[in-house]
Amino acid sequence: MGKFIEDFKAFALKGNIVDMAVGVIIGGAFGKIVTSLVNDIIMPVVSIVTGGDGYKNLKYVITPGRPAAGDVAAVEEVAINYGLFIQNIVDFLIIALCIFIALRYTVKFMKKEKAAEEAAPAPEPTAEEKLLTEIRDILKSEK
Repeated sequence: MGKFIEDFKAFALKGNIVDMAVGVIIGGAFGKIVTSLVNDIIMPVVSIVTGGDGYKNLKYVITPGRPAAGDVAAVEEVAINYGLFIQNIVDFLIIALCIFIALRYTVKFMKKEKAAEEAAPAPEPTAEEKLLTEIRDILKSEK
C-alpha cells in the first residue's frame, strides 16, 4: 500500500498534471464566459435578425402533444429539435474562435519573451568562474 501511495503522489504532483488541472479549471471558467457571450450578447442580436427567438425553438413536430382530457392520458410532443442543434453548432464555432484567438496571442507573447531572452546579453562571468575556466584550460594544456 505504501508503494502505491508513493507512486500516486509522484504522479499527481508532476508539473504536467498540475498544469493540466489548472487548464481544466480555467477552461471551465472560460467556457462559462463564452456561453454567456453567446446566450446574452450574440443570440439576442441573431433573434432580432431572424425575427424570433433565435434558433432554439425551431423544430419539426413528428407527433403533436395533447393535454389530458377525461379518460384520455396526456401525450407528450415528439419533435426533432434542430434549432437546439444549430444553437450548439453556433456555440461551438464561437468557443473555437475564442480559443483560437486566445492561443494565437499566447503563442505570440511566448515567442516575444523567448526572443527577448535570447537577445539578452549573457551575464558577465564572476571572478570565481573566470578562475575555474583558467584552471580548466591549464589542466587541458598539460595533458
